Amino acid sequence: MFSSSGVATAGYRTAKYTTEEWFQNNQSKYFQAFADRDNAENIRHQSKKMSSETEATTMRTQSDSTKKLGERLQDIFFWKSELQREIEDLTSETDLLLGQKTRLEKALDATEIPQAIATDNLQCRERRVGSDLVKDSVEVELLNELDLIQSIQELLKRTLDQAINQIRSNREAKQTLELDWSDKYEAYNIDDKCGRYSNQSTDIQYHMNSAKFQDHISHPESWTEFTRQNISNAVREQLTSIDLRGLIDKVIQDTADDLRDQCAAVDRALAKRCEEMNTAKVKMEQHLDSILNQIGAQEKNIVALHQAIRDKEAPMKVAQTRLYDRSFRPNMELCRDHVQLRLVNEVGEITESIESLQRKYEEAKQSLSNMEDTRMMLEKEISNKLHSLFIDREKCMTHRTRYPTVIRLTGY
Repeated sequence: MFSSSGVATAGYRTAKYTTEEWFQNNQSKYFQAFADRDNAENIRHQSKKMSSETEATTMRTQSDSTKKLGERLQDIFFWKSELQREIEDLTSETDLLLGQKTRLEKALDATEIPQAIATDNLQCRERRVGSDLVKDSVEVELLNELDLIQSIQELLKRTLDQAINQIRSNREAKQTLELDWSDKYEAYNIDDKCGRYSNQSTDIQYHMNSAKFQDHISHPESWTEFTRQNISNAVREQLTSIDLRGLIDKVIQDTADDLRDQCAAVDRALAKRCEEMNTAKVKMEQHLDSILNQIGAQEKNIVALHQAIRDKEAPMKVAQTRLYDRSFRPNMELCRDHVQLRLVNEVGEITESIESLQRKYEEAKQSLSNMEDTRMMLEKEISNKLHSLFIDREKCMTHRTRYPTVIRLTGY
């Protein structure tokens, strides 16, 4: 009985734990559970603490980032405002310079009228004739006026080129400022948008590689220096533009004053020349009156001389007839008595008188001829003087009344 029972249970003993092993196993399970609970409790406490700490750190970091964004917005707004102010100042300055450029163009156009007047005056005075075609003070002043106008035109053109170049520089500086302002405007909007993001925002999402530093990035110092340099360049161009406007004012005013002064000099020379011409004409008219009177008197004198010569014919005939008849006295009666001598002397005296009268007659005729030539010369000279006076008074002086005023010469 024992042997058969032992044989039946022989295969189960190796698979059984002892009671001690069972208790040890239970203790081990208890300890494992206790350790796991303790570890889990520690983890929960640490997790809670870590969650609180990370929450505080995250909120603090986010708050600091938001604060930094606000400070950055202030910096961007400051420089954007500075750029805006300088853009407005440069725009106003460019508009003022454009006005000066327009004045220069009008002043340059206005010089064409004095040039045309001076040229026309010279051409008109070339039509003077005779001795009046002289290089007088009027011609000298007109030539000086043309030289002055030419030099003024060259000066105005150079100044106009300066103004055009400066306007171009102003616009380039303004464009640089506007590009910088535009970038800052866009950056301001971006940072303002970023500053408005919160944990409750609905348009936030993950951007896995956004934390990497971007290429070609500037630094705060270089960023500030870039804008400061742009503003500095714009201010420099603005100051240059202001100086140029002052120069343009001075150039336009000085050239207008010079032109008007030269115009006055020409007008004075013309007035003086007309006075001299009129004085010469009056004197020649007086001489012509005297010559005409002398011509009339000389003509009468020639008639009288001719009559006096003819009046000597009868006495000559009487004396010669007496001598002829007495030449027939007979013999001793043909005596050279005092009658004969007196008759011979009478013929000589009459002959000498006729010859004297004849010479005076020829002199009177020559004098009359000379006076006729002088009369023609005086009449021609008076006509020339009238022609010259007409040119200087009616043509030149009348034309010069169209000379531009100082206001027009200064570009207004």
